[in-house]
Amino acid sequence: MLKLIKEDIEVAIEKDPAARNFLEVILLYPGVHALIGYRITHFLWGLNLKFLARFISFFIRWLTGIEIHPAAIIGKRFFIDHGMGVVIGETSEVGDNVFIYHGVTLGGLSSKNGKRHPTIGDNVVIGAGAQVLGPTRVGSFTKIGSGSVVLQHVPEYSTVIGVPGRIVFSGATTQDVADGEEAFPDPVAKDIESMLERLPQMEKEIRELKKKI
Repeated sequence: MLKLIKEDIEVAIEKDPAARNFLEVILLYPGVHALIGYRITHFLWGLNLKFLARFISFFIRWLTGIEIHPAAIIGKRFFIDHGMGVVIGETSEVGDNVFIYHGVTLGGLSSKNGKRHPTIGDNVVIGAGAQVLGPTRVGSFTKIGSGSVVLQHVPEYSTVIGVPGRIVFSGATTQDVADGEEAFPDPVAKDIESMLERLPQMEKEIRELKKKI
């Protein structure tokens, strides 16, 4: 557990250029506070001290604005940037080297027992306000765009945007994911680029129409 906590702190320093040192991250980063709390409560949950785990988890949510169920399974080097409003449900499974922003929900769509929350692969980036709902699987090396709502399985090396989420790009590399959000194509920028490419042809057609008038 201590090794996992140490790695969570180290990855915060690596991922956030605003993080100046180890002490600052420990004292001032709510995402790190929530993860330390989760590591402790998950350990207690495994010892069947479930009420104590839930009680501590409740306090951590009050302190940080981040809710992580003690039964959720989260891999190493997990980073929550900003953090406020993050919810990770009971049967969620999160791989290694996952990076999420504020307002993300890994939620359920059913009140039935059993698997009802998402499974997130390794090296995934989930943008601010994104909702990944139900027992869906998000493949490794995938980017979920800000504000997206994901209800279906997503293959590896994909970029998903929209409501409901749709795949707009596939073929990301390990380095793309390591570089973060800026390494992925901006769909709005791509649309603008396409319009600019068509502009000369449109101007030509307008000139021809004017000649005919």
